[in-house]
Amino acid sequence: MSLLSSITGPRDLDGLTHDEMDQLATEIRAFLIENVARTGGHLGPNLGVVELTMAIHRVFDSPDDPVIFDTGHQSYVHKLLTGRQDFSQLRSRGGLAGYPQRSESAHDVVESSHASSSLSWADGVSRAFTRTGRTDRHVVAVVGDGSLTGGMTWEALNNISDDNDRNLVIVVNDNGRSYAPTIGGMARYLNRVRTADTYRSLRDNSATVFGKLGPAARAVYRGVRGGTHGFLSRFTNNTELYSNLDIKYLGPVDGHDLDALIETLELAKSYGAPVIVHAITEKGRGYQPARDDEADQFHAVGKIDPATGKTVGGGSGVQAWTDVFSQELVEVGEQRGDVIAMTAAMLRPTGLLPFAERFPERVYDVGIAEQHAVASAAGLAYGGLHPVVAIYATFMNRAFDQVLMDVALHRAGVTFVLDRAGVTGPDGPSHHGIWDLAMLQIVPHIRIAVPRDAERLREELREAIAVDDAPTVVRFPKGSVSPELPALERRDDGVDVLYRSEAQDVLIVGIGPMAHTAVDVAERLRAQGIGATVVDPRWAIPVQPSIVTLAAEHRLVITIEDGIRVGGVGTRVRQVLREAGIDTAVDELGVPDAFIDHASRDQILEDAGLTAAKIAQDVVAQVLGTRIPVARPDLGALSSLNVPVRSEQ
Repeated sequence: MSLLSSITGPRDLDGLTHDEMDQLATEIRAFLIENVARTGGHLGPNLGVVELTMAIHRVFDSPDDPVIFDTGHQSYVHKLLTGRQDFSQLRSRGGLAGYPQRSESAHDVVESSHASSSLSWADGVSRAFTRTGRTDRHVVAVVGDGSLTGGMTWEALNNISDDNDRNLVIVVNDNGRSYAPTIGGMARYLNRVRTADTYRSLRDNSATVFGKLGPAARAVYRGVRGGTHGFLSRFTNNTELYSNLDIKYLGPVDGHDLDALIETLELAKSYGAPVIVHAITEKGRGYQPARDDEADQFHAVGKIDPATGKTVGGGSGVQAWTDVFSQELVEVGEQRGDVIAMTAAMLRPTGLLPFAERFPERVYDVGIAEQHAVASAAGLAYGGLHPVVAIYATFMNRAFDQVLMDVALHRAGVTFVLDRAGVTGPDGPSHHGIWDLAMLQIVPHIRIAVPRDAERLREELREAIAVDDAPTVVRFPKGSVSPELPALERRDDGVDVLYRSEAQDVLIVGIGPMAHTAVDVAERLRAQGIGATVVDPRWAIPVQPSIVTLAAEHRLVITIEDGIRVGGVGTRVRQVLREAGIDTAVDELGVPDAFIDHASRDQILEDAGLTAAKIAQDVVAQVLGTRIPVARPDLGALSSLNVPVRSEQ
């Protein structure tokens, strides 16, 4: 029986010997490599925190002492140590989530996987414990993987330093990386600490000298290396960053030395005030393919061969949406020297790496600081440049105020490219990009493009970058690009007609990739004797005049989008039609306004009723049930909107 299989909770660590703890660490790494290789997931970050997580659970008493993971993609070891060892369905419906999730365990406190929020959570929880008399409880926040580049971290540190009467331990998991090498002044500072000759030589020489003097001397060595406040700090000036914050600093400590970690954390636990423990770790530790991956050290992987680290089961030959954007932006960059690319610690995932390689002086990676990226982009636009800010759709939520007040208010020509928009699947509630359409369409002057295929992505990106007096958005989903879907006709305002029947019963507005579903619905309706017209607006916001005109000619309008239905594009279409005096019934189809658990994209769309079969069934019931009256448009209202009106035949 393996040691790992005997661990049902953190207290099972208490009786393990030094050698057994080392054996357990080895077993955990082997388990992670074998199991994540089958399912995909965040491998590199978890290989790097094995000993650190074990030490935290050995010293602290979770869940009475809450452990709060920043971002949470490094919580797999935490799951294993808290009794969750069935990884067979990791990130799939019915299996473990890829991030902490309260419904799985009382040991999971914070579910949000957006970076840099853990210290604010820890500040609040520790204050609550103190005010309610639970002074025997500790709060542990694990921050790292680039989260120190986020502004919220420093806002929290400023407030934590203002009240020292609580048990709060901040563990800085310093591996020098987020998705890729961490950038910025903070990263450079920590890198000097991590690589300083004085630190490395002192550590190595001390290990040699003390190691020769027997068990007692080795205990002394572990104690001083474990983080006494004045030992290594005298030589490396590690405390200078935190001295003015009045927060105790312990370290740096080897994040893979269990004895040193445990002793340092015990010291931090006994202090009775906020303490920072600086642990230096290696992302991808113990797995050579990850260590050899200079790009991101297997930050997140699909299904791989555990022996080689090579991807398996890929080979479809279909381009990803991100790749199409990446290639087109380089082409645009060749033609326009004013185009600047920006991202928030996601140069490779958002497809900006080729642009950075071709135009290194025209790319800004600001770290995990989306708000700064957007406001800075407004400044770049004022200075005569055109920034293209590439961000995952879910992370755009964090910078809404800057889009509204810094970009839109100032009529700045900034293009936002939102990758992973809509339903993303296995990463769960915090990573679905389903809020962007509803959130951003309320911004004055904004224009939002949703391409349905690769060719539309290319042309809409260029159209967006051509706008210099307002924010523009181009959003696309995760995964392989949708098949080409040519238009039968492009109307004067850019709306594409994709399908047309002789009878004009139903107008189906397919937003982006959902246009393919819309065409499928139309085919199914034709089999039931119901005529349909399918259009792709291309620019979903603002609502184009052709949508209004066509709606007036049909009995029913169906809008299909993979964002939330409440406040989505369909809602905007309904409002515009009402303003025009058109009483054609509108059904807005989209994702429910709920937090959606991890599952495949197809499963989630089926649950939401966004399949061609379900939509067609509902439309047939409405039309054949004669519940949809023939529209009688107000031609005068249409005329006031300067929308061309086709007379009735």
